[in-house]
Amino acid sequence: MKQLLWEALRRRPYALLRLCLWSVLEAAPAFLIGHAVARAIEDGFAVGRPALGLVWLAALGCAWLVAAVAARQIILAVAAIAEPFRDDLLAHVVGGAMRRAAQSVTARPDTAAVTRAGLQVELARDAFAAVVTTVRGFAFTVVSVGLGLLTLAPRAAVLVLPPFVAGLGLFLVSLPALARRQRAFLMADELLAESMTGMAGGLRDIVACGAEDRVGAALADRVEAQASAARALARVTAARTIALAVGAWLPVMLLLTGTPWLLSGGMGAGVVVGALAYVTQSLAPALNGLVHGLGVSGVSLVATLRRIATSGPPAPVPALTPLQTPGGQTPAGGVRLRGVTFAYGPHSEAVIDGLDLDIPEGDHLAVVGPSGAGKSTLAALVSGLLQPDAGDVRIGGVLAADVPPAARVLIPQEAYVFRGSLHENLTYLSDAPPHQVEAAVTALGATGLMADRELELDPGSLSAGQRQLIALVRAYLAPARLVILDEATCHLDPAAEARVEAAFAERGGTLIVVAHRLTSATRARRILLMDAGQATVGTHDELVRLSPTYADLAGHWQPEPVS
Repeated sequence: MKQLLWEALRRRPYALLRLCLWSVLEAAPAFLIGHAVARAIEDGFAVGRPALGLVWLAALGCAWLVAAVAARQIILAVAAIAEPFRDDLLAHVVGGAMRRAAQSVTARPDTAAVTRAGLQVELARDAFAAVVTTVRGFAFTVVSVGLGLLTLAPRAAVLVLPPFVAGLGLFLVSLPALARRQRAFLMADELLAESMTGMAGGLRDIVACGAEDRVGAALADRVEAQASAARALARVTAARTIALAVGAWLPVMLLLTGTPWLLSGGMGAGVVVGALAYVTQSLAPALNGLVHGLGVSGVSLVATLRRIATSGPPAPVPALTPLQTPGGQTPAGGVRLRGVTFAYGPHSEAVIDGLDLDIPEGDHLAVVGPSGAGKSTLAALVSGLLQPDAGDVRIGGVLAADVPPAARVLIPQEAYVFRGSLHENLTYLSDAPPHQVEAAVTALGATGLMADRELELDPGSLSAGQRQLIALVRAYLAPARLVILDEATCHLDPAAEARVEAAFAERGGTLIVVAHRLTSATRARRILLMDAGQATVGTHDELVRLSPTYADLAGHWQPEPVS
């Protein structure tokens, strides 16, 4: 996890540089405040020149305006650093969860694991952004105040900086203990909540079995453990208050009590007030922000990352060939369904009911039918995303549940593109050399995307059609013999869609296309019509003769004009 943190900071050097430059402007008031107050008093108001005093204060006000503009840019720069960290962390935890689920052949995947991981990643991202913002602001403010004090009143710096460093050191020393106590408190709180939920859900059974005393005693133990953890956290938290007192308010006391010594050294009253402004308006708030920021967000970040790490690292993947099953068999791309039934819930009507279907190796099958007929459900069953309630799905004679994910590729309607380079996105499912990537891009008509393959993509800036083209090239390069396109070309124009489907048909292997347009059906070798629980297979001409539903669809279809 430390590597992920450092990588998040190193991988965006321009964002980090932009963050530092804007931080310099944001910290300008921290440097200027002492000088402006001292000069406004000494050279302005104290000698009867109020106009000059107001000029100094106006300069300070302008610095605050510049700092406000810089603060907005800092938020954007921090987001540019935190979002890739979120993506990396999400890929780590979801990849581990999905990999463990894919290797489990005896139990249903824990779908809630991905949800929990997503929540933890969001918490980690927010905490990481808060830590970066807090530490950055503290560092630039301290440097600005230090330079301001040394240039304005070196004697005052002797009274301010040593207790400040002592308070900061005290807080940093207490931080590891604070992190441990915070994590222990969170764990105790979660255990108590879990016990209370279980007790509430089984209250009738507890009363029926006469287990009130036993369950009550167990809950009392949980409450006491949580209270003990809270007390331990409170004791360590007290160190934060002491650190603030030493680092932020002791310098104020030393400045006030040491004023005669400062005046005897030639400092004016305005300079003393300026030094106090440095401490009360810049240094103390910066230390207070660091103490509370690291004490809350920093501890939360550490606790969340540890929780993610202890949830189990990704299981190692056996060294299998792309189409090799764990049992050593090598399935081809042919698909066979026998008696397949599936419903979304025990009391729901079956979307697919007793379906028998053979899709030979090398076939090009288009799936058509009205909305809700089960086309996408069929694609999910063949791809292994869903398990049938009855019957079985086999790929190359092997149960679909035993076929590794690399043996088949499903591209859904909303294509996924991750933050990274175009080359990384295209070769995510393969180790294709550059010449094969170029050939695939040309075959699918995606050459317009290839301006700079190493330029990092921002998925939010791509159109839906561009994302689909990237996902389609990725699937084309994959070694899988079975490719399923579930309306994966719906955001492309008809000419581009035709080119993509022709390229996949020439690629080899088995192609299943859930058609978005009827033109996809006319290009397929065979067509599967799904309607009202019935499935009919045939060519375009056969279905026009045999199926009134398909004939109606074909009758309302207008061919695309030839340009």
